Amino acid sequence: MGKLVVLMITAFIDMVGTLMIIPLLPFYAKSFGANGFVVGLLVSSFALAQLISAPMWGRFSDRYGRRPALMVGLFASAIAYVIFAYSGSLWLLFLSRLVQGSGGGTVSVIQAYVADALKPEERAKGLGWLSAATNAGVALGPVIGSKALVFGPHAPGLAAATLCMLNIGFAWRFLVESRDMTEARATKHQPGRSREAVLRVITHSSEPAPRLIWIYAIGIGAFQGMNAILALFLAARFAVTSDTIGYFYTYIGVISVLTRALILGWAVDKYGEAKLSRLGQALLALGLATMPFMHRMTDPAAFAERLGGILPVSAVALLPFLPLALAVALLPLGTAFTFPCVTALLSRVIPSTERGLYMGVQQTFGGTARVVFPIVAGWAFDRFPELPFLLSATLVAGTILLGLGMEEYLRPKREPEAAPAA
Repeated sequence: MGKLVVLMITAFIDMVGTLMIIPLLPFYAKSFGANGFVVGLLVSSFALAQLISAPMWGRFSDRYGRRPALMVGLFASAIAYVIFAYSGSLWLLFLSRLVQGSGGGTVSVIQAYVADALKPEERAKGLGWLSAATNAGVALGPVIGSKALVFGPHAPGLAAATLCMLNIGFAWRFLVESRDMTEARATKHQPGRSREAVLRVITHSSEPAPRLIWIYAIGIGAFQGMNAILALFLAARFAVTSDTIGYFYTYIGVISVLTRALILGWAVDKYGEAKLSRLGQALLALGLATMPFMHRMTDPAAFAERLGGILPVSAVALLPFLPLALAVALLPLGTAFTFPCVTALLSRVIPSTERGLYMGVQQTFGGTARVVFPIVAGWAFDRFPELPFLLSATLVAGTILLGLGMEEYLRPKREPEAAPAA
């Protein structure tokens, strides 16, 4: 448990730095003349670099350890934040995302680290706690980034880089290796294993591991596509600006933290990872489907009067966003139940010797989705703002079918009965 706590702190600090700049990206890009399609490309550039690097980080961490792979990823992020701080053009914004994405393949390393440290039945809870820590960073980072703008446009990037360097120092001091590296180094590397694993997901999509990877990829792609155009959608329909966008990410982050820290463990014990993941997919699909139909409440004062005047003035000021808040709440609830459970299930249906490999492959497919979905979402948003939400909702709803019957693969195999004595 001590290893998990240190990893949670490391992931939290890393996510604070990341979310200090992510909500600001669309507004920085728009200041350089970018439209929705270009913003989608900008978001996808990170995923493209991550897509290329994820299998490499998986193999590297299997052979040389999770800790050194994670340290390299953190250092790449620090460099990317400095580039972002001094981005005076679109191409520098793209460069910052590519540099960070090249180290962002360590997501699979962190997941493999948790799987190494915990028993199979505890992995969903552990991944949930790790997700809670990262989503606490999602809740805090955007507010800090928006507040840092008062010190100038360079401040958010420089503050994120400073925080990242402090995180590197913390991880270097307290984060220990999760694997027996003597045994790992003795295992001979087999060239082409990543390619074979990727092809197996495509050609054997009815097997449990490929099904889980497809569920993860489509879900994460839909969520990332929504994130790519969220700021543009909120600016167009709710007049949200770079000074206020952080509060929406904080709202999402708080719900994610509370769900993963207080509800996920209980829900896994009660329903199991397979059933809970399907519930998460349904909630995510519903949230995406309802988002396009949300509009600013036209007469919040009249609504407050119908409630008998029990709401304080500050609450009345938030009433125009109430319909949006209800729809948005379904998104972190859905992801909180889906992704930790799917990753935990994947760790249970593959052997420990290939855990880093297949979690790297999961990030490869997730990275592909994070490349494709934001580009498609940005292109569709420029033409029909509701379309990216509806398309993503349909695809996520379809993944529920992939998760049916997954419980069967988690049941212990019956031992063959001994032959009767002659």
